[in-house]
Amino acid sequence: MWRHPGGKLRELGPQALTDAELLAILIGTGIPGRSAEAIARDVIAHFGSLSGLARQPLEALLQFRGLSICWRWGI
Repeated sequence: MWRHPGGKLRELGPQALTDAELLAILIGTGIPGRSAEAIARDVIAHFGSLSGLARQPLEALLQFRGLSICWRWGI
């Protein structure tokens, strides 16, 4: 079992990861009390998929605690 989706990515490739796992890799680290994986699951649940997330304006992302301003601009 992998401790972070990055290990799964290295071993199995991107096709083996869920949208939330791929997003967690982009998020990198979480915040106190919330892992990157938990934040990513919330974001994907809200927007439905990475594709749904990509169609959102910046303001829609600002509602998620744990997404730093630097990360938001990097999407």
